[in-house]
Amino acid sequence: MDRVDDFLIRHKIKAETIDDAAVLSSFLSEMEKGLNGEKSSLQMIPTYCSLEGNIKPGDKVIVLDAGGTNFRTCLVTFNDELEPEISDFKKVGMPGVKSEVSAKEFFSTLADNVERLIDKADKIGFCFSYAATITEDHDGIPIMFSKEIKAPEVIGMPIGASLLKELESRGHDVSKKKVSVVNDTVATLLATKAKCSFPCSGYIGFILGTGTNTAYAELNSNIGKIRMGDGAQRQIINVESGDMHLTLGDIDKAFVAGTKDPGSYFFEKAISGAYLGPFSHLVISVAIKEGVLTKGFGERFALIPTLSTTYMSNYLEMPNNRDYVLVSLIDNEEDASALYRILDAVIERAAKLTAINLTAAVLKSGLGTSPRLPVIINADGTTFYKTEGLEFYTRKYLFDILQKKHGRYVKIVNVPDSPVYGAAIAGCSV
Repeated sequence: MDRVDDFLIRHKIKAETIDDAAVLSSFLSEMEKGLNGEKSSLQMIPTYCSLEGNIKPGDKVIVLDAGGTNFRTCLVTFNDELEPEISDFKKVGMPGVKSEVSAKEFFSTLADNVERLIDKADKIGFCFSYAATITEDHDGIPIMFSKEIKAPEVIGMPIGASLLKELESRGHDVSKKKVSVVNDTVATLLATKAKCSFPCSGYIGFILGTGTNTAYAELNSNIGKIRMGDGAQRQIINVESGDMHLTLGDIDKAFVAGTKDPGSYFFEKAISGAYLGPFSHLVISVAIKEGVLTKGFGERFALIPTLSTTYMSNYLEMPNNRDYVLVSLIDNEEDASALYRILDAVIERAAKLTAINLTAAVLKSGLGTSPRLPVIINADGTTFYKTEGLEFYTRKYLFDILQKKHGRYVKIVNVPDSPVYGAAIAGCSV
């Protein structure tokens, strides 16, 4: 064993140090606890949203998409083949990004962008990309805002009802308007049903970008924390998988301790785009300290404030391109090779954890037993597709873990504009 391998194994960076059976068992256990309302690191939020839908040719839905720093609005019309078509699209900044806003200001901004559409449809689908409790009438109550949104007064307020109240105060008749609020991962799952015609047994929504999350359809009879009339039917569960508790190596513990919320989102901090770069920065710093990388490289590396996921991916894509930041720091083959292996190991481990996450969702759904009817995974997010090696390794471990060990089959797709299409389908469900 050479010193790079020794370093990666001692600090549990190498993918082979992840016991997939143990992590998968823990994941499934946490999912079960979350569904039953027991203490769990997974919220397992019921959405009261099924895959059946009530879409009819000619249906029109006003769609709102609040995600990241942008707020998008449009009209979606389902044609004679029930295919969704987007029109009257508009994008503005999310309220609360630049400065804190009151609840009145928040809903006023939303209403400003809905007014032009309000008379075109009675159904409203709202993709709300923040943690929220979903009520039985399909409204959403924010639990917290992430992504730098500053609107504390909105926490605990029903999003749909508050928007309709603001529109009513402006003289609009909202008596027939119905709003369905869904998480972006749930919308990603729903979009798969609308835009993917491949024969399958079920769907999973998965996002791996700045953060990560997963959604799947669960039997109502397995959701112990709510009472549903028909246990044979399914509804979509927002897993909030980024919060899955995970214990890895000593460098991971030091990294998590230095993050904004050191007591939460362990899984997200091991695989998502907001963290892979900064975590790799710490790993490289330790490698320099332990002599795995040379002192000269360390002196040059110290000039980089924070390593981004893009920088690490660039190095793996083109390790000889001197225009890339990390490549410019290299002056010998030994450092070049060691750095590549370290970064590649971080990505491969993240991919193995991603595959375990998806395996848990497939197994919990009980679907995907036939290769002719796989579970369709709509994977969204630039980190998954743009980070060198991440998609490749994820597919490899899905084959090794899900297919070979558990006899389940999946097909990964990417549906553009998933939040819009998914929100439109959700709007047809109320």
